[in-house]
Amino acid sequence: MDLQKMANAARMLSVEMIEQAKSGHPGVALGMADIMTVLWTKFMHFDIQNTTWENRDRFVFSNGHGSSLLYSIFYLLGFPKMTLEQLKKFRQLGSITPGHPELGVTPGVDFSAGPLGQGIASSVGMALSAKIQKRNHKIYCSVGDGCLMEGVAQEAIALAGLWKLNNLIVLWDDNEITIDGKTNISSATNMKMRFEADGWQVLSCNGHDFGEIEKVLAEAQNSDKPVLIDCKTTIGFGAPTKAGKSASHGAPLGTEELQGLRKNLNWSYPAFEVPEDILSDWRQAGRRTTSVENKKQPLKVAFSLKNLMSKWVIEKPEIATRKAGQQVLESVLKQCPEIIGGSADLGASNLTKTTESKEIMSPTYQGNYINYGVREHAMAAITNGIAAYGGFVPYASTFFVFSDYLRPSVRLAALMKLHEVFIFTHDSVATGEDGPTHQPIEHLASFRAMPNVTVFRPADSIETAESYMLAFQKIKGPSIIVLSRQNLPTIRNEIKENLTAKGAYVIREAKGKRKLTLLATGSEVTLALQIAEKIPNCAVVSMPCWELFSEQPKSYQEQVLGMAPRLAIEMGASFGWQKWVGNDGLVIGIDSFGASAPGNKLIRHFGFTVPNILKWIQMWQKTKKK
Repeated sequence: MDLQKMANAARMLSVEMIEQAKSGHPGVALGMADIMTVLWTKFMHFDIQNTTWENRDRFVFSNGHGSSLLYSIFYLLGFPKMTLEQLKKFRQLGSITPGHPELGVTPGVDFSAGPLGQGIASSVGMALSAKIQKRNHKIYCSVGDGCLMEGVAQEAIALAGLWKLNNLIVLWDDNEITIDGKTNISSATNMKMRFEADGWQVLSCNGHDFGEIEKVLAEAQNSDKPVLIDCKTTIGFGAPTKAGKSASHGAPLGTEELQGLRKNLNWSYPAFEVPEDILSDWRQAGRRTTSVENKKQPLKVAFSLKNLMSKWVIEKPEIATRKAGQQVLESVLKQCPEIIGGSADLGASNLTKTTESKEIMSPTYQGNYINYGVREHAMAAITNGIAAYGGFVPYASTFFVFSDYLRPSVRLAALMKLHEVFIFTHDSVATGEDGPTHQPIEHLASFRAMPNVTVFRPADSIETAESYMLAFQKIKGPSIIVLSRQNLPTIRNEIKENLTAKGAYVIREAKGKRKLTLLATGSEVTLALQIAEKIPNCAVVSMPCWELFSEQPKSYQEQVLGMAPRLAIEMGASFGWQKWVGNDGLVIGIDSFGASAPGNKLIRHFGFTVPNILKWIQMWQKTKKK
């Protein structure tokens, strides 16, 4: 087995893919080929015929712009669907070789990576999940200098050290280059000391010396800490004029440079041709490990909230939906060990820490609650890793306004359609005295605009329970449940059917022929009901979930919305509501930032009172008559 020739085969296939596509990142493929060759031929445990084998090692390509190298290795190892034809379709529509690795698109890819830092943070979630499930395998993650500059990486690194995740091995492509040039123009961080300070073991090697690479990987197998391997490499290795330079990072090498590379690597074969002896060595490595059996079963999250909801219907509690959510979660955790999660240091405020919450810590990793500290972005990325690994439906929680800190991770979850739940509390200006920095305005609109995300804003305890049931048991992909800080009355009188599952429903029928329809979500449904008492022939529609309502038959939508004029009420940005009220409808929202004052005073200040909205309706109706 000639590792140098095998690595060069991976190099050349990678750059030939990029040349054919006229797009890609040759630098990392050339620089990391030696490391990846040793890893995949001597250490990774996988089954090319069974890419979902539960106890396989996982590989996360955090610097995922180097995807051509991964696809080349999959082809060389013999992954059945990774054919030469697919390599030639790199970055083309409909191929399984997209520009960055995508979970669910390419068999063998364990995580969608591309935004730098996301991969290493999510690999921490995978490693934690493996520990909790007592899986005996490794999580390998490749990172570049850019990954380690991103703040989400530092957040996750700290937690991995705290949790002593010795099943996590990170391979650092230490080439001292980013797009704009040498790393020393923007960073003076001693990366090794940084990892050591967070409780990692740090090893080093020449990333182009096969003996050294194998030695440190072998040493890393028995560490009692997470391991960073500093692999000193040359970006664009072998390229005659671009090696070691940022010029090799993000564009095809070009004809002359490619010819020079062939000469430097002593590679005289036509494009996409690998000599039989080299391919045979790779294919033998691909058969090195196989799964003995695959016990993977579909994840079944089963629980009932009938008793709790029946109690609420009778007692009619006036509680914040975050408090209702806590009671729901407490009941769920009693019944369902497949649900784990935590909060970014706000468990006592989000009320996601219950009497059934047991903190997960080293060395036992037993429990169902994760203390993330003040690390919203890492929390969401780790949640993605837990969901992608399988075996749990995870949740994460923080204030709704702080969802801005974790939005990139939510977007990746949506892209991968990961089954996970984000619980966001303090849902409006009614949060109160903390002021506009803590009061969400545009957040509902922005998440409703994100594909594959299901957003719930329940109006009372019953809708809250229904939202939890749907998010944890039914919805595939990430769900967001947005909950109030202030107390809200119980407005539902029956629980025969999960009405939230329809996305919207008539909660108050008009008395006689409908002449006006009020649409609302969350706390504003109670306000709409109060307003309707003052207006003849007025119906009220609760709309806890736009996405689910959009999926209903058109006949049902028309039945709920009616033909009468429509007015929407929501303490957030008005953007998007025109879809439901129509061009002639009226939206009463908040299109400015909030203010610092008690919540009840802010509600009045922004006009969310019965008298004020009645005035709006009167003016609106006069305008329509004209």
